[in-house]
Amino acid sequence: MSTLILDGHKLLWHRERVEAWLRGDRIAPITIDCALTRGCTYKCVYCYGMLQENDEKRMTRDVIFRFLDDAAEIGVKAISFVSDGESTCSPHLYDAILKGRANGLDMALGTNGYLLKDERLEEILPALTYLRFNMSAGEAERYAGIHGSKVEHFYKVINTIKRSVEIKRRNNLSVTIGLQMVLLPEFEDQIIPLSKLGKELRVDYLVIKHCSDDEMGSLGVDYTKYQNMVELLKTAEAYSDDNYIVRAKWSKILSGGKRCYSRCYGPPFIMQFSGSGLVAPCGMLFNDRYKKYHIGNIADTSFKKLYQSERYWEVLNLIASDRFDAKTMCGSLCLQHKVNEFLWDLKNNGDVLNKAEGEFPMHINFI
Repeated sequence: MSTLILDGHKLLWHRERVEAWLRGDRIAPITIDCALTRGCTYKCVYCYGMLQENDEKRMTRDVIFRFLDDAAEIGVKAISFVSDGESTCSPHLYDAILKGRANGLDMALGTNGYLLKDERLEEILPALTYLRFNMSAGEAERYAGIHGSKVEHFYKVINTIKRSVEIKRRNNLSVTIGLQMVLLPEFEDQIIPLSKLGKELRVDYLVIKHCSDDEMGSLGVDYTKYQNMVELLKTAEAYSDDNYIVRAKWSKILSGGKRCYSRCYGPPFIMQFSGSGLVAPCGMLFNDRYKKYHIGNIADTSFKKLYQSERYWEVLNLIASDRFDAKTMCGSLCLQHKVNEFLWDLKNNGDVLNKAEGEFPMHINFI
């Protein structure tokens, strides 16, 4: 677990693709985050998905399988079912995980866990690089209030986590099982209960992250209040031991929601698709009001054709140009944030692309 990077990026271990990008070559993404549906069983109070409405398409088994074939063929290395929908709502989730792995892709799943079928865990856990449960509370009543669910949902999810850990340990699987807390200042009372719960459940890690907001501040996240939780977060991290890591994403939590870069260079390396099938550079541009950044939909056109199209590169070149300002024209602290910082410094501040040193990190293809 010492090589698990929870606050950073792994581009140094993909130098050949970074070098190709620096030369101006057209590269395939290393990682794609996507959902299999826009539906969800919960109504989390911090949900960014409500800001991502776009034209819904039907993500059928054929569409999903064609995408997974295309991804493997063009050189994508990892697919995480994490985006603007709860992929356990799709009847095709389990087959998709197995199909992707059979194609040679690293596969991962982020879920609230409520609809995750315990009877399928034996089947999918060996095919996953990581399974992450999204929980922002360690107490049942607070969990229900924060996630817009029922109290009994908390106990179902706890049992599913226990079952996952038991299967992993019994079968000596390499899959990493973790928890993720999306932290709003009003959730600070749950930091310690969740840290304790993760230890009791014997998961591999708990990561505590900021809450992203759009450029208009629609969710009303007050980033200044994170500063008041530094000591509490350090206390939470002290629950770590040789088998369990608690880690706050300090670089984002303490950033004040600000960026140091003006261009968006990250999407050629790590892209996001909506659960509608929409292909866009990132989740913050899914909403219909950002149509000028939309590339196409894998329900209509194969991903391979979209990737090979001029439209794909027109959009990626647009957000990397002086016609786009990442500081004012998109939301805060996105998925590509750490990758963007690194690439900005390479491109604009004279940083050198050094050879990676030390052990290979875990989850190397989830950059």
